[in-house]
Amino acid sequence: MTTDERQDRLFLVRHGETEWSRSGRHTSVTDLPLTAEGERVAKSLRPRLAGESFDLVLSSPRQRARRTAELAGFPDAEVDDDLVEWNYGEYEGITTAEIRRTVPGWTIWDDPVPNGETPAQLSTRLDRVITRITATPGDVLVFGHSHALRALTARWLNLPATEGRHFILDTATLSTLGWERDSPAIHHWNS
Repeated sequence: MTTDERQDRLFLVRHGETEWSRSGRHTSVTDLPLTAEGERVAKSLRPRLAGESFDLVLSSPRQRARRTAELAGFPDAEVDDDLVEWNYGEYEGITTAEIRRTVPGWTIWDDPVPNGETPAQLSTRLDRVITRITATPGDVLVFGHSHALRALTARWLNLPATEGRHFILDTATLSTLGWERDSPAIHHWNS
């Protein structure tokens, strides 16, 4: 390895559990608090992140992400509106099983979301986040949401946002992206 290879990392944290994440309801604009279990698990991230140093800490503006950041030890995380969850439009608060009753086989990755966000719109705003992150000289920590962070990972890897389908992301988990010989890479996922 040469000394000029990129060493900076991007740490991703999905927010802790909410009532809707527990029941599988799509949650984008609805601003729900963490459950007691969500708060407990978010606190468990603190010792895992304590030994790290970050040049930039960002959070979605939604309270579930901001509260997770606070409980993990980052109450001053900077809010970035581009980190909000994929806008589910008319599917807000509805489970995939319920949607599939009228749209068989529906997935967020392949099918339209009535009055919601398209994959192209999602990519545009996540690419702005990636531009900001890659301009930061050191490690970055981001608190956000499942589908948006999965799509952000796909974009980090120079893939279409819809390839986020391959990256399962549980609540209050930590993932690390970075570089392998100056190529974007996943170091750790969903731990």
